[in-house]
Amino acid sequence: MQSLAETPFTDALSADQLEDRLRAIGDERYHIHHPFHKLMNAGELTKGQMQAWALNRYCYQAIIPKKDAIILSKSDDPEFRREWRKRIIDHDGEEGARGGMAKWLQLAESLGLDKDVVASKRLAMPATKFAVNAYVDLVANAPLMVAVASSLTELFSPVAISERVPAMLKRYDYINEDTLAYFKPRLHQAPRDAEFALALVKNWATTAERQEAVVGALIEKCDILWAQLDALYHAYVTPGHIPPGAFVPEPQA
Repeated sequence: MQSLAETPFTDALSADQLEDRLRAIGDERYHIHHPFHKLMNAGELTKGQMQAWALNRYCYQAIIPKKDAIILSKSDDPEFRREWRKRIIDHDGEEGARGGMAKWLQLAESLGLDKDVVASKRLAMPATKFAVNAYVDLVANAPLMVAVASSLTELFSPVAISERVPAMLKRYDYINEDTLAYFKPRLHQAPRDAEFALALVKNWATTAERQEAVVGALIEKCDILWAQLDALYHAYVTPGHIPPGAFVPEPQA
């Protein structure tokens, strides 16, 4: 049976039907369903595998402010730019307040990694680098509202975080609240950002052509996130083929 997310467009959907289609993409394709993510929540990853996840995921965290700056550059609307730039501040931080990137480096350091090595990205897998660059390319090459639609994975992230944080605290004795400081603010930042973006997309995408474009952008973004976990699973779970030059966990990790 064909999924709702993949149903071809013939006529334009109502705004509510479009939202249903977008949310169906998360139900089917968001990386919370990936085997690597499920192993993490079950407490079945070694410390070395957790380190590999944190190190590679930093590459994605690091490009978020860049892709948001690209989206800002596409808009002539000061009101839109004022709202969207909050995302950059959330990740870059501001004077007297650390942002998401610094908190992710704290997470990596708490797992036993050298934060300078993580920040350099030199030990990240080639597949990780290709995936995050694909996201930048998606945003750079798309019209404004299609680029905005690619950010709608934030509709689904609070569920992932609400599962991940308690699971990690319960099942990994080397992880504590300070380790996971990145995630707490995301529980209110992501819904705020998603609500704003969803309203814009629903207001703009009133034709079948536009709706197909925004749905396609969200599917591509989910594929990019999924591909990152595919690479982690292949390298660090099974068959365990770590690419040359990538991070190699200590044998006891």
